[in-house]
Amino acid sequence: MLNILDLSSNALRGAIPSSIGKLKLLRHFNLSSNFFSGEIPDIGILSTFRSKSFIGNVDLCGQQVNKPCKTSMGFPAVFPHAESNEALVSVKKPYHYMRAVVIGAMSTLGLVLVVLLVSLWVWSASKKERKAKKYTEVQKQATQEPCAKLITFHGDLPYPSCELIKKIESLDEHIVGAGGFGTVYRMVMNDCGTFAVKRIDRNRQGCDQVFERELEVLGSIKHINLVNLRGYCSLPGAKLLIYDFLAMGSLDDLLHGQPPRDLDEELSLNWSTRLRIAHGSARGLAYLHHDCNPRIVHCDIKSSNILLDENLEPKLADFGLAKLLVDENDHVTTVVAGTFGYLAPEYLQSGRATEKSDVYSFGVLLLELVTGKRPTDPAFVKRGLNVVGWVFSKHHHITYYACIANEPC
Repeated sequence: MLNILDLSSNALRGAIPSSIGKLKLLRHFNLSSNFFSGEIPDIGILSTFRSKSFIGNVDLCGQQVNKPCKTSMGFPAVFPHAESNEALVSVKKPYHYMRAVVIGAMSTLGLVLVVLLVSLWVWSASKKERKAKKYTEVQKQATQEPCAKLITFHGDLPYPSCELIKKIESLDEHIVGAGGFGTVYRMVMNDCGTFAVKRIDRNRQGCDQVFERELEVLGSIKHINLVNLRGYCSLPGAKLLIYDFLAMGSLDDLLHGQPPRDLDEELSLNWSTRLRIAHGSARGLAYLHHDCNPRIVHCDIKSSNILLDENLEPKLADFGLAKLLVDENDHVTTVVAGTFGYLAPEYLQSGRATEKSDVYSFGVLLLELVTGKRPTDPAFVKRGLNVVGWVFSKHHHITYYACIANEPC
């Protein structure tokens, strides 16, 4: 008999067969990251699986995902509750009580008929006016852009949608950075809550469903060493991803730029802090590689993607974005995601990113953290090296100590 059924990430469509409910010995069931639609059958073994088995199928509804399905009348169905003992007992109603029920029902029906007749009269009276406006409305719809759509994960954003969209529309004045995955803005709410918004331009048509399904998966990921994706706003031709804002900036800023003015001396980049940053970054990367389903290859591990909170605890940013921005219509990949100096040699040759290429990039990050030098420091490039080749060259002269930064930041 079948005990495990895992059909995740297979781009399957259609309704879930009710016959699966007859597999009485099924213990593990995973349909996540597909395109199933309709109501999940609530029969047999299927009624025992929860939302984790169906994540990433945005068109599913039913008791298992806590999303009511619509009835034929267009109203959400109400989940059935357990029948009480009283409902199983036939009770005789007194005649006068039944009579009152009948009268009440007839009165309600009469009121509904009156409302329908009045509505019909109003509709008929305005029919001529609506015909006159029809051409104008069609022209307006043809030129008007679709409204912005705001999606939040786990109720993480305690603000009205109109307030968030209004703030998003005025982001152009607050650019804090730009990279291969898009421009990053700073968004400050009325109560001084601060968020980072990454704008990703989307010019291809017909890919929104896949893109939003992947964003839903990323929004479900929670880890202390990963930047939290709070939600996203969908605009014509663009997606704006809303993240927590980390005021201490990135590890790159602290190593090679100007540290924040309000940085406490106790939180300086000394050796114990560097070790904590390395350890936390490794935990975040290990979570992506081993605990996410499906597993996530980052493809762009670097110091500017290690963000720091007020206690200099590291949080890995931009995870999952490399997969989102792959053009699924291209059969040959000619552009390698990532940053020069951090890329593994085999990744440059094959163009295929794996967990191992991420680990190589993380190793380069550790050398940068220890030496205080960028992977492509001008002193290395003049000799045809990067930080890896430079440290390796010291191996032959037994001068490892010369590689270590003299003074902690």
